[in-house]
Amino acid sequence: MLNINNLNKQFESRVRLGIMSVLMVNDWIDFSEMKELLNITDGNLASHSAALEKANYIEIKKEFVGKKPKTSYRVTNAGRQAFEEHLAHLEKLINPK
Repeated sequence: MLNINNLNKQFESRVRLGIMSVLMVNDWIDFSEMKELLNITDGNLASHSAALEKANYIEIKKEFVGKKPKTSYRVTNAGRQAFEEHLAHLEKLINPK
């Protein structure tokens, strides 16, 4: 039976949907690239990525390259599975064959 409640609430935001979509096709991506790809503010990216990290859907790596801080992201196995399930539920809603 089709049920909209099967959709993952972590992915309701367009920003989180965008973050996960980018990470599903990239190994690691840095803060600047992600921000540019999604056309969002620093604060928007920071808050949404923190929420996805708390859910164990993404990993955030902070390091220094030379003297500059660098933040990078990648999807976790749990995140990949949760996002694939979310997409499968969306597919069933759109095309309920």
